[in-house]
Amino acid sequence: MLTKLEQCIVDLYNIGVVKFGDFTLKSGMQSPIYFDLRIIISYPKLMETVAELMWEARPCKEYELVCGVAYTGLPIATVISTKQDIPMLIRRKETKGYGTKKLVEGNFTDGQTCLMIEDVIVSGSSVYETAETLRELELDIKDAVVFLDREQGGAGNLRSMDINVVSVTSMTEMLSILLKHGCVTQEISDSVLEFVKSNTATSIVSKNKTACNIGTDVMDRKKCSLESRMSTTSQPLTKRLFEIMVAKKSNLCVAADVTTSEELLTLAEKLGPHICLLKTHIDILTDFSKDTVENLKNLAAKHNFLIFEDRKFGDIGNTVANQYIGGTYNIVDWADLVTLHGLPGDGIIKGLMSCTSGRPRGCVLVSQMSSTGALTTQEYVSGCKKIAEQNQYFVVGFVSQSSVTDDPRFVVFTPGVQYNKKGDDLGQQYNTPRVAIMEKGADIIIVGRGITQAEDPVAAAVRYKEDGFKAYLERVSEQN
Repeated sequence: MLTKLEQCIVDLYNIGVVKFGDFTLKSGMQSPIYFDLRIIISYPKLMETVAELMWEARPCKEYELVCGVAYTGLPIATVISTKQDIPMLIRRKETKGYGTKKLVEGNFTDGQTCLMIEDVIVSGSSVYETAETLRELELDIKDAVVFLDREQGGAGNLRSMDINVVSVTSMTEMLSILLKHGCVTQEISDSVLEFVKSNTATSIVSKNKTACNIGTDVMDRKKCSLESRMSTTSQPLTKRLFEIMVAKKSNLCVAADVTTSEELLTLAEKLGPHICLLKTHIDILTDFSKDTVENLKNLAAKHNFLIFEDRKFGDIGNTVANQYIGGTYNIVDWADLVTLHGLPGDGIIKGLMSCTSGRPRGCVLVSQMSSTGALTTQEYVSGCKKIAEQNQYFVVGFVSQSSVTDDPRFVVFTPGVQYNKKGDDLGQQYNTPRVAIMEKGADIIIVGRGITQAEDPVAAAVRYKEDGFKAYLERVSEQN
């Protein structure tokens, strides 16, 4: 005889709730498994069973309210509300722009206890956001019930924010049940569990950025050390970039805007020990070949830097996907990071993410440019920030000329850095490393001709590296 939980999981598998393949999660993480509980709205009896199991798993016996986390938690919370005769609240994703303009619907009074209902947690960010909204309304929010804990850090993240979360089942238990009943093979089960084991470093940055703990409640990216910022992000390349910067004591990115493979590879070999990133414009090489990128990847591994292709994608998702993975350059195969414009909306990011096949990749949004007369308005900058926040697992940060974000999860890259020069005849404007970091809020300085056209490029790179990192250390020290 199957237990109630076993029967429920097998039934969920049979209707397609549990899927295996290559999926992009809400956060942007590429996953070999997807748990789509939304399907149960078409299976009332099964939805009732899910709701029963979740209610049975609740931490306490009595609650005065129940609130489903949008959106999949809403129908489950509705079933619980009607079956248990307990009032329900609905938290909207955004405040409505008409009528009462409420973010939370339903009747309640200060201090009432409320149980949150969620379908699945990865990092736990949706539960946290719901809890914060309800707490601002003076409700007593301590507990949440989820059906599936993907075991990727969400429960621990929520506990650190005073939210107790219990789950009906875990990824390990669910796979064990599916394996027991012949729904999956041992190979698939082992593959998914290995993925889960390798992807547990999720995080939630609180409303006041308290994940960057340097002794104050309100955190600013510019006040945080690189070491402390590693724990604020779930983006694998952001973590690796911070690690490289700390290990090499370098926040220098060299813009290698050269036209031959020999020049590019020579710069990578000579400057590699001193940089955290090498920025390329691969399409201006007159002799591009597969050997070029293979040699470049080898040099990046040898000298521990990331490759940053300044492609500035700017089309609809389907088009950029084809540009990213196809054509002459097959950029996804070798570039760790790429730049893109935010004008097309987040469909452009979804297009890029669809091509990664689980490889650690990321993008940088061009929010401001260093050229005279750039048309990057504040409205556009705000739009870029919103896109980044909605795609935290893929967006590494922003190219900008000012401190466009205080969020420690995101990296600010500032181009147009050079000593003793105010600009060129084509509209480029320059700042010194100190101005870029101390005044404009840069995390990484991008230097091109100041190094590549210097009489001694290596000596110039060392100077920019040392001055840039010194300014970063001074900025953090001053803020603390």
